[in-house]
Amino acid sequence: MVNSLSGISLNCVTGFTVRPLTRSIHILCFADIDFATRKIAVHLHQTKIIVQDGDKFETKTLSTFRNYEVNFTVGQEFEEHAKALDGRKVMTLVNWDGDKLVCVQRGEKENRGWKQWIEGDMLHLELTALDKVCHQVFKKA
Repeated sequence: MVNSLSGISLNCVTGFTVRPLTRSIHILCFADIDFATRKIAVHLHQTKIIVQDGDKFETKTLSTFRNYEVNFTVGQEFEEHAKALDGRKVMTLVNWDGDKLVCVQRGEKENRGWKQWIEGDMLHLELTALDKVCHQVFKKA
């Protein structure tokens, strides 16, 4: 089985979440994101760009407020400085679980990470911090 999210450029589908919008705010609270940034974050329109070369990924999340880029190789742990997100340094490990990318981040917060998978022309991103979960859906541009 070839695992691939190759060459995808996706635009966020505004307001389309599996969980209520307030859940997004709660996960940001548990990640210790400041109040002003939380208020801005829930109203952002994001573009996510993913470039895959085998198990190497270049990912960019772009918005009018802040951009974030992280590059990784599946199966290789690396130090991630989430400066644009919450300023924390975490040890990040991304692996395949079937057709999903699963990220585990070790640092100050327990049970932190994300899962990412594609269904049709939609990219699903499930973010976890402590016992909170935020589900974002992006539509292929």
